Amino acid sequence: MSIERESDRRGGVIAAWRGWLPEIPDEAVVTLGEGETPLVPAPRLSERVGAEVYLKFEGANPTGSFKDRGMTVAMSRAKAAGREACVCASTGNTAASAAAYAGRAGMACFVVVPAGKIASGKSVQILAHGARIIQIEGNFDAALAICRRLAQEVEEIALVNSVNPDRIEGQKTAAFEIARALGRVPDALALPVGNAGNITAYWKGFVEWREAGRAEKTPRMLGFQAAGAAPLVLGHDVENPETVASAIRIGSPASREGALAAARESGGSIESVTDEEILSAQNLVAREEGVFCEPASAAGVAGLLKLAREGRAPEGTVVCVLTGHGLKDPQAVVERARLPEPVAASFEAVVRRVGRVLA
Repeated sequence: MSIERESDRRGGVIAAWRGWLPEIPDEAVVTLGEGETPLVPAPRLSERVGAEVYLKFEGANPTGSFKDRGMTVAMSRAKAAGREACVCASTGNTAASAAAYAGRAGMACFVVVPAGKIASGKSVQILAHGARIIQIEGNFDAALAICRRLAQEVEEIALVNSVNPDRIEGQKTAAFEIARALGRVPDALALPVGNAGNITAYWKGFVEWREAGRAEKTPRMLGFQAAGAAPLVLGHDVENPETVASAIRIGSPASREGALAAARESGGSIESVTDEEILSAQNLVAREEGVFCEPASAAGVAGLLKLAREGRAPEGTVVCVLTGHGLKDPQAVVERARLPEPVAASFEAVVRRVGRVLA
């Protein structure tokens, strides 16, 4: 397989990695310039963990999450197949991405979401892009079941959830970017696990990279679920999953087999972290590394810190995938902090406040 051309890197995932993806006619390509997201060194986190840690910041994608990688491929393939609309179940990020890419493609978009369970930053995006929102009195798993049936029974509608293999194909490109940026594959990859499509996609990407002769090994895959939504850790579905990390609030992962295979075949694991650990990791990454991610995105960092506390941290180079931007779920920060009381509009008053902070 040929590697991407330098000039294609900001032309979107399909232009950059066409030889690694399913066939898509040029006239059907739907892109917003996704991919090529930053791989940020994390020196303070590295000190805490005792490894060389990097942050793959997927919040820099066009709609603010990793979902855009898979959506460009899924929507392009749907357009090539003559589909007129798309549908998805979502806790927010998939819907925001689908709405944007459907708008770009000139297709109608229907999103089925659990009532009252979508973070404000994501619901605003869905509305702005003009998608038709259908709220149900049920959880994500019920929404996905409805969407699957709708796509099966109405030929004009494409299902663009990660059960669509085209989504996985697009998302695997992040593994290629990491390997290229480092000049090697990392020793371990830590990331959140919700519906489990992303860990499945990363593993697929690293395996393909190795099989193409570009690496001799693959990283250990370390997946982390929220404790209140950890079906892969518990070994059974969770009927009413609850966690502050809304993006991974899923009780029955559609890609469970892919996730379990990734952990097993790589010598990795899938574990859980508490909401408190997730929020603490979100704070740490924002305040010490300057990267603002949504709560679910911090699950991988929380898990890595947990392993370090327990003396189980991986050695060598570790990449933590931050799946979405912090502005996706601003309420999570607003609820934990408040603005300070104002001071007089004078130099002296401001100096006193500054002195108090620096003392």
